[in-house]
Amino acid sequence: MKPRKLALGNRNLVGRRVTQAQLERGMKQVELLTQLQLAGIDISTPALSLLEGQKRPVSDVERNALADVLGVSVDWLLGREKTPPG
Repeated sequence: MKPRKLALGNRNLVGRRVTQAQLERGMKQVELLTQLQLAGIDISTPALSLLEGQKRPVSDVERNALADVLGVSVDWLLGREKTPPG
């Protein structure tokens, strides 16, 4: 995964944790997109990049699907749980 060129935004709380969980699982962005689409979340590559960069808001439906696909809790994605997944 390429290093981020731009600073993180402030539009969501979960983007940083989505990236962390994805990296810990060795999951590529295209794999995450595929799993989200199978879960009924239609999101484009640029939209996922903006989400991960905290540059776009995340809906509750997207947040739940991200937690399920990444095998983490919504509370962990939100930073309410300090223990990383796995």
